[in-house]
Formats: sequence, C-alpha cells, structure tokens
Amino acid sequence: MLADTDVGSIITAGQSGVQWGYRLLLLQVILVPILYLVQELTVRLGIFTGKGHGELIRETFGTGWAWLSVGGLAVAAFGALLTEFSGIAAVGDLFGVPRPASLGMAVGFLLIVVWTGSYRRVERVAIALGLFEFAFFWVAYAAHPDGSELLSGLTHIPFDDRHYLYLVAANIGAVLMPWMIFYQQSAIADKKLRPEHYKDSRWDTALGAIVTQLVMAAVLVAAAATIGKANPGASLQTVGDLSNALTPIMGPQIGRVVFSLGILGAGMVAAIVVSLASAWGFGEVAGYKHSLEHHPLEAPWFYAVYSAAVLGAAAGVALVPDLVRLNVGVQVMNALMLPLVLGFLIVLAITALPAEHRLRGAYRWIVIGVALLTSALGVYGGLAGSGEF
Repeated sequence: MLADTDVGSIITAGQSGVQWGYRLLLLQVILVPILYLVQELTVRLGIFTGKGHGELIRETFGTGWAWLSVGGLAVAAFGALLTEFSGIAAVGDLFGVPRPASLGMAVGFLLIVVWTGSYRRVERVAIALGLFEFAFFWVAYAAHPDGSELLSGLTHIPFDDRHYLYLVAANIGAVLMPWMIFYQQSAIADKKLRPEHYKDSRWDTALGAIVTQLVMAAVLVAAAATIGKANPGASLQTVGDLSNALTPIMGPQIGRVVFSLGILGAGMVAAIVVSLASAWGFGEVAGYKHSLEHHPLEAPWFYAVYSAAVLGAAAGVALVPDLVRLNVGVQVMNALMLPLVLGFLIVLAITALPAEHRLRGAYRWIVIGVALLTSALGVYGGLAGSGEF
C-alpha cells in the first residue's frame, strides 16, 4: 500500500495544492474507503483462490481477455515506472548527480534486491524504503497551513472548471492503479497466505489505505500553504520546482534532504512493486514460472520481464525531460482504464470466489455503485479536462 503513494501521486498532490489550494483535499479523504474497497477484493481473491489476478482472469474469461488485461497492465506499469525514475533523476539533479549516475545506481539496486532475495526480503526492503514517505508529514507541519483557509477549501469545489476536473481524474488515477490490483493479489498468492490470514490482511490493507492518503494529503497541504498561497494558480514544471518551494520552510539544507528522502522512498518502493506486478501478470497469463521463491535460473522469464521493465523505464527517463505534466498525465491514464480494471475485479469477486466469500447482498451493490461512480468521474474528468467534452 505504501507504493500507492508513488512519485506520480506525490507530484499530482503537489500540483493539486499549487493550482487549487485545499479544494482537492476532501477528495483525498473520500478516496480512503474507495481504495480499501478495491484492494480488499484483491486480498479476498488472493487468499481464497490462491491465484494471481492475471491467472484468475485467464481461467474465468479466457486467454484473449487475459491478454487484454495484462496489456493494460503493461501500459500502466510503464507509465508509472517513468514517473518513478523521473523522480529519482530529479533528486539526483538537486544534489548535482548526473542523471546517468543516479539512474544507474537506482537500476543496480533494484536488480540486486530482486535477483538475490526471497519475497520476504524484497518486501522488507520495500517497506523500509516506503517509510521515508513519512517525511512529508514533517513538510506539511512545517508549512503551517492556515486552518480557516483549509476549511474554506473543503467547501468550495469548482466542478464547472475543466482544469479542476482534470486534476480530479488525476487524483483518482493516482490512488486506484491497475498495477496495485495485480501486485497485491499476486503477492498474497506468492506468500501463500491462507484463510486464517484474511482478517489480518484486511486490517493491513485498511491501515495502508489510511496512511497512503494521509501522505497525499500532507503533500497537497504543504504545496497549498506555500506555492499555492504565494502564487495561486501557478503550475509546477519539474520536481525541482516543488522542492524549491517546500524546502525553505525547514531550511535549505535539511529541507532538501527531507524532501529528497520522501521522493526517493516513494520512487524506489513503487519501482519494485510496479516491476514485480508486470512480471507476475505476464507470468500468470503466459504460464511461465512466476515467483520470487524461484531462483533466476528456474524462472528466467519472470526475472527477465522484471529487469526489462526496470531498464526500459530508466532508459526512457534518461532521454525524456523531467516534466510534471508526464506525472499527472499518467495518473489520468489510470483513471481512464478504471472501467476495465474494476470491471474484471468485481466480476471475479462475484463469480470466482468460493460461495461463502463472494460479493453478495447489500455490500455487493455498494461496491458496484462505488465502482461505477468512481469510474464515471475519473473518465469524465479525464476527457473533460483534456478538452474532449
């Protein structure tokens, strides 16, 4: 769940605070239960079927639909990895580290962690990296947001502005990501969690949903209290712009270090999760061995897909400028994919689970209703914001 607050999500939250003050803060709160509803279904499917998301789609809907789903995963994952490595490269720029060097060190670390470790080791490394995201709570506190302005922003929602709607879609896509669904279900299957772990896994997911959205809210509040207040309606162009605005409130040196740790933690944990989601997803659909418990020689395709995702995205960032627009655009793309992604997830929860654990009764209709409303808002906001409506 820590990976849900990746570099693209942080930049989207920062852009939201800069352009709209606190007017997108309420959305971060509303998305907490929605994120839980979605990810809890992946927990349920993983534990009670013992299968990853791609494998379950293939068995339930057929090979064609499975390849369609994993194709969407590939697009979303590559876009996400571009944002992760763009954040890592931007941190290197802040400290004068050449982009090839910062990207090379990140790639080397990511390959070594996965190629030489079990799932347990990889998970512990990822969690440790993700904890650096807590630095943004300090950033938000140091920004000293105005309480009256914050409350006012919660009640003024300009739904008639297409630029606002575009960022609504981006924030939805920054929270509900296709690769998160593939990752969590596949990770649970790889860990071989059993029904007796279901209760703890649900609590784990609920806590993760709250923490990740608090991080998003912290970044939004810090950006709104600094850039958004001094220059309302401004637009970020690079990760450095966000750093330059936030770090002075804690002093230029310590501020830059704290901000950089948050970005690095977000980028590295998400890079591990996104790349593994791709390797698991393709393995489940194609049928090759796909587990971190296998030695690289036993599952060469699994490790090859993981490595190709890491290397390809790093190479792309080495050639592409570090634009905030890229980060926000990737999140909007995630929102546009929600009807397909959530459609598969809900149908699986209704049909593929043992009868006693399927979505049923009033809760089933609540989940369907929430998914329809969220998908509709994400798609409408993305299309309206881009000028298609």
